[in-house]
Amino acid sequence: QVQLVESGGGLVQPGGSLTLSCAASGFTFSQEHMTWVRQPPGKEVEWVSSISSSGYPTQYSGSAEGRFTISRDNAKNMLYLQIDRLKSEDTAVYICVRGSQSRGYLNRGQGTQVTVSS
Repeated sequence: QVQLVESGGGLVQPGGSLTLSCAASGFTFSQEHMTWVRQPPGKEVEWVSSISSSGYPTQYSGSAEGRFTISRDNAKNMLYLQIDRLKSEDTAVYICVRGSQSRGYLNRGQGTQVTVSS
């Protein structure tokens, strides 16, 4: 069955960096667009970034542009999200999603918690 397992979250100080990973299995990863979304505490899920099946092009939300980098390794069935210059408002559960807005969302992982605090 389809599995999406996120890792790499944790407690980080403002200004720090973090790389989140998503291990995918149960489908042909290299043929799927992939997406990261996040859910801040007490708020709705918000789209962060998407990447095409080949790795290009990529898309970012306004809050992610310039500080977030989405990437993938199709040989390893892995999706990544690097976050630089972390801010307190980046605190959220980050969730890996199979699919994109243009192709539809199919499956999601459980998420990994990122907390930005001094």
